[in-house]
Amino acid sequence: MNSSQIPHFDYIFTGTGLASLMTVYKMIVSGKFSDKSILLLDQDSKKANDRTWCFWEKGDSIWNPIISKKWDSALFANTNFNRHLELKPYQYSKIIGLDFYNFVFEEISKHSNITFLNEKVTDINELETHVFVGTDENRYTCNYLFNSIYTRAFAERQNKYPVLQQHFVGWFVKTKEEVFNAEEVTFMDFSVEQKGNTRFMYVLPTSKNEALVEYTLFSEKLLPKEEYEKEIEIYLKKLGSEQYEILEKEEGSIPMTCYPFWEKNTKRVLNIGTAGGWTKASTGYTFKNSDKKTSELVEFLQNENFQLKSFNKKSKFWFYDLLLLDILYRHNELGSSIFSSLFERGNPALIFKFLDEETNLIEDLKVILKCPKMPFLKALFRVFL
Repeated sequence: MNSSQIPHFDYIFTGTGLASLMTVYKMIVSGKFSDKSILLLDQDSKKANDRTWCFWEKGDSIWNPIISKKWDSALFANTNFNRHLELKPYQYSKIIGLDFYNFVFEEISKHSNITFLNEKVTDINELETHVFVGTDENRYTCNYLFNSIYTRAFAERQNKYPVLQQHFVGWFVKTKEEVFNAEEVTFMDFSVEQKGNTRFMYVLPTSKNEALVEYTLFSEKLLPKEEYEKEIEIYLKKLGSEQYEILEKEEGSIPMTCYPFWEKNTKRVLNIGTAGGWTKASTGYTFKNSDKKTSELVEFLQNENFQLKSFNKKSKFWFYDLLLLDILYRHNELGSSIFSSLFERGNPALIFKFLDEETNLIEDLKVILKCPKMPFLKALFRVFL
């Protein structure tokens, strides 16, 4: 095949995770890209339910048709206290991964200018006038490429920025006993044994006897799978459930780092999603950040003479996240006390606004000053040195 026979597209998306599918969906909704040819490439056909996304929001969003559950209340707990958080004006929302994939691909199927191919990307090569993409089956070129294939080595083979993982195993369970409060999500329950780490339970109940129960850590090293599952068993027993059925399982590991992935963006290649540093570094939350970033990106692409390299900008929140990660990397056992001090006395709506990176400096201080001061002062000293 000579170069003139290689299929050419205006945009290619390598990897069809959350960020890519959100971007393409919003390109469709905008009505501004119907004259652009778009190719999505992924070795995964996106026909399996591989994850659950949660986020807080005010009012409805474009994702409302696929939100399977909303909660107005959340529980935060540790060994010393329980606090029931009224989330208003926010609601905590859940989207099942397969519902999201089906929703977006159904819309994509209506547009002849968008193609999805189930192929594994093997090579990306940027040239002066275009980008070359090789797969295990074919070759393509495009004007601009959006890459969401995460390369672990970029973050993990450097020492300047700490790298933790938000790692978890979750069981969708149906219990014989009614042990869950269907109207309240358990946001973080630090009453589980910490074992020198930041460890908590996360519970998304859909009825009094059905819930997703996840054992989650913010730490550097993953555990043997049986350790996560043993802790879920212990927790269910503590809730009062002796008999239950495991309907489904999920597991994951999300990088938590302030490593500047965006520095690898170029004239024609933009890294997006986790590969672009879009995951909220201090929490591992992905959905809300990606929702914001993809809206910004779709607007950005409508500007004449846009430069992909200039899309990402570092903010004060990147610096706040860096301080927290520095603390948790050096003293992982402090996670429970830091988050507990924040939620024991803090205003839940203000905390969520802060985590959404929408607060002003005075509001930032109201949140930050709730945290233990000495660890952050030490981290501040280390980061500036």
